Amino acid sequence: MCLILVSLKSHPSFPLIIAANRDEFYARETAPMAWHDSAPPVLCGTDLKEGGTWMGVTDTGRFAALTNHRDPSRIKPDAASRGWIVSEFLKGTDHAPAFAEALSRTRHNYNGFNLLFGTVDRLYHYSNISDTLTELPPGVHGISNALLNTPWPKVETGKKELGALDHPDEEALFSLLADQAVPEDALLPDTGMTLEWERILGPLFIHSEVYGTRSSCLVTLSADRTLTATERTYTPAGPADINGERRFQFSV
Repeated sequence: MCLILVSLKSHPSFPLIIAANRDEFYARETAPMAWHDSAPPVLCGTDLKEGGTWMGVTDTGRFAALTNHRDPSRIKPDAASRGWIVSEFLKGTDHAPAFAEALSRTRHNYNGFNLLFGTVDRLYHYSNISDTLTELPPGVHGISNALLNTPWPKVETGKKELGALDHPDEEALFSLLADQAVPEDALLPDTGMTLEWERILGPLFIHSEVYGTRSSCLVTLSADRTLTATERTYTPAGPADINGERRFQFSV
C-alpha cells in the first residue's frame, strides 16, 4: 500500500473504516483479493513476483497492511521482501506486541516500511525506521510513505475527508481515494526524489506512464460485527477505468 486511511472507533455506525490505495509499477504482476486456503484462512491480494501481500484480513478479524517508507538513499537491493511480513502476521498467532518485538530483531533485513496490524478492534503501528510500536487511539489516522500521521498533503486531505463523511458508503470512500489533485510544490515532501516524481506521487490517486495506483481497498466493520472488504482494481488509464471489483462479507 502507499496510502492507508483509518477511522477507528470514531463513527457511530462503523467502529472501523479502512480506505487504502496500492501503488505499484503497472508491469508488476498481481493477483486480486481472494480467500487463500491457509490456516487460518486469509483474504488478500498477492504479489506474484515475491509471493507476499500488502494488505489482508483473516476470517477471525486479524488484520495487517504495509506501506514502504520512501528514502532512496537507504534502499538495499538485497533486502528481504516486505510483503512476507504481512503474510507472516496474518498466518501466525502472536499478538501484535510480541510480533513487533520479534520483527524488531530482524528489522535491518528489510528496506523501510510501516506496518499497520493487529485486529479489527485493536490496531498498532510499527516501523523499522523508528523501531517503535504505537497502539492507535480512537480517531482518524493516515499512513503514506513516511511514519504514522506524518502531515503529507495526501494524508492530511484523506484524513480530513474521511473524518467528515457522515455516511461512509463505498462509493463515497472510493471517490475519496480517486482524488488526483496535485498539491502545490511548496507543500510536497522532500524524500530524495526529483521534483517531477514528488509531483507524480503527491495525489491520493497516482497516475503516470509506468507507475500508479493499481487498486483501492475498503475494509469496514459495522456495529453488528459484519466485516466487509471490497477491492477495486484499475487499468493504467486511471480511476475511471475499473477492470475489476470484488466484495467479501462475513461476521467476526
